[in-house]
Amino acid sequence: MAELKAVVALYQDLSKEWGKGTGRNLDKVGTYLEKLKLSLTQLSFLPTRGEDSTIQELNVSRDTLEIGAQYSVARQDTQAFQRYMAQLQSYYYDYADKLPESAFKWQLLGLNLLCLLSQNRVAEFHTELERIPLEQIQTNVYIRHPVSLEQYIMEGSYNKILHAKGNVPAESFKYFIDILLNTVRDEIASCLEKSYPEIGCVDAARMLSLPANQMDQYCKERNWTVNNGRLYWQVETDKEDHTVPSLQLAKMAISYAREMEQIV
Repeated sequence: MAELKAVVALYQDLSKEWGKGTGRNLDKVGTYLEKLKLSLTQLSFLPTRGEDSTIQELNVSRDTLEIGAQYSVARQDTQAFQRYMAQLQSYYYDYADKLPESAFKWQLLGLNLLCLLSQNRVAEFHTELERIPLEQIQTNVYIRHPVSLEQYIMEGSYNKILHAKGNVPAESFKYFIDILLNTVRDEIASCLEKSYPEIGCVDAARMLSLPANQMDQYCKERNWTVNNGRLYWQVETDKEDHTVPSLQLAKMAISYAREMEQIV
């Protein structure tokens, strides 16, 4: 009981510092988190059986992990965010009937979907989506947002994705939106290279949704050449012979036919 009281007191300090919003000290939050995670291991942190833990222990553990996940996004640490979310899954799903629903549950689950989408982990995206009730997928703003983005990607509606940053359900979504936008922007750039031998800088900036003052840097990253307001790219010549080996294929087909005839 004394250990639990110490953990609760430490969590209150963490929650108070995190609750300061933009005025919070992230270094101090990180220190509190490390101390709390160490202290929680003395309790039933990530329990294997629900009956081994009290409601208060589960609540403190879950709430600590939720702050940790949000802290990771503030620190732009994707791997840490994924570790926190992996631990939170147990509290969100395995103990859903024992714990009262967290106010941050759907925001973080939606953020996790966006994280997977930004890394092009589509299979894992759909696996996580299947665990979410249909009602939440249809009505919850935090879940609908990454689902809509995934639909835009499947449709090839890249312009809708590029304008999605101004319409996020929470400030924390912007970090993964930026990663997704860079992925989509590179895909558009690759399409431009394959579709046009050259293009005007203004048109390219509009299609890439890039401000004019950022085009020079992007051109350097893509090894594009700028000349008289137009963009040029070096098209690599594919020296491999892609002609269909018809004679070789015919011989293989005849060989297979003979073998099938012998089997029959």
